[in-house]
Amino acid sequence: MVLRKSILFSVLVACALALIGGAAFAEEKIGVLDPQQVLLNHPKFQDTQKQIQQVVQKKQNEAKMAIDATSNQDEQAKIYRTKRQEAAAEEQKLMQPLFKDIDLAIRTVAKAKGLTIVLDKTQVFFGGMDITNDVIQELKKQSATQK
Repeated sequence: MVLRKSILFSVLVACALALIGGAAFAEEKIGVLDPQQVLLNHPKFQDTQKQIQQVVQKKQNEAKMAIDATSNQDEQAKIYRTKRQEAAAEEQKLMQPLFKDIDLAIRTVAKAKGLTIVLDKTQVFFGGMDITNDVIQELKKQSATQK
């Protein structure tokens, strides 16, 4: 009898928690966006891509010259890996300000629209307010005020 009461009590507590949790989730306002579209439409994206291409080309030239200077295959592989890592680090360094701008624009739009969660559009099957164009407009506005 005591066991039955404790099981019944546990089930009631679980149901109550599920209802409370469901009510809390129902209050969430969810936004979705296409991060790739936002990045491609960032006002500084094209210039940054050109800078990245220049860095990659420079690192490839450096690697080619260094590889041509040695006949040791292990050393050539090491040079190639090192130059590829240097290029990746430079790319990350150049892209970081764009990611920072995008994060700020997402936060600004989400706050203005009262959104509590913003998700990648490709990860959502249904629902959510699409804020992709709003974020792109916010990026353009931010870029205009920085000039």
